[in-house]
Amino acid sequence: MVQKARIKLSCTDYKQLNDICSQIMEVAKRTGVKHSGVIPLPTKKMVIATRKAPSGGGTESYERWHMRVHKRLLDIEADERTLRRIMRVEIPESVHVEIELKEQ
Repeated sequence: MVQKARIKLSCTDYKQLNDICSQIMEVAKRTGVKHSGVIPLPTKKMVIATRKAPSGGGTESYERWHMRVHKRLLDIEADERTLRRIMRVEIPESVHVEIELKEQ
């Protein structure tokens, strides 16, 4: 039975994210299933400003910390064999993966 798998990937390091996406797409191409390419989703940018001097005295000076979360989306019409091969891809701990299956 063919299912549609929607795979959402997110990570703070875009190079790792692109490597994982290319590995998953390579598995999809080798098995010969329909797939829609890597769709980049908007990057979430978080900025936190903290005061350097915790005592409260002196001039106010701030540090700004940035974090960016990059996201990618993959749609694959996959059978069970293809999904098992995708699950075998080694994914670093910093990459967050969500797989949503839909019956067709």
